Amino acid sequence: MNPIKTERLILAEFIEADAPFILEMLNDPAWIKFIGDRGVKTLSDARDYIVNKLQKSMEELGFGMLLVKLKDGEFPVGTCGLLKRDYLDHLDIGFAFLPEFRGKGYAFEATYALITYGKKELGMKRILAFTDAENSTSIKLLKKLGLEFERMLLEFPEDDAEIELYGKDL
Repeated sequence: MNPIKTERLILAEFIEADAPFILEMLNDPAWIKFIGDRGVKTLSDARDYIVNKLQKSMEELGFGMLLVKLKDGEFPVGTCGLLKRDYLDHLDIGFAFLPEFRGKGYAFEATYALITYGKKELGMKRILAFTDAENSTSIKLLKKLGLEFERMLLEFPEDDAEIELYGKDL
């Protein structure tokens, strides 16, 4: 997949050299609270996560989570991607940004670009997203993207969080 470029960002596939970023991102308290602990505690774990999860999705499906970097200096700031889950009928979009890059419009810029890519390049007719009902920042972004609340997701019986599903026809 070729990198996706926006006014301020580059969205590109993860490589093993991105392991320090993955280690930091997956251990951010907000990631653990709203997304979950992935058990990535070392650089070796982070490299394994990149190879066996992130790169594997790209190889098998042609899409997945991407590294979001600032165009200026190509500094990694977050992750954003399209995902296919067995329990959902359409692709969903996921995103997370390091604390110091939240509230700057990067998440909107990245998700909007990725939804546009999915519509044009993958022929998507609909996009979904889900988030913890307590994650007001993510909910605000989903609404700004035009997604609307559809229902509670019950596919996470091991998780006591209330998960809301949002969707939008494209």
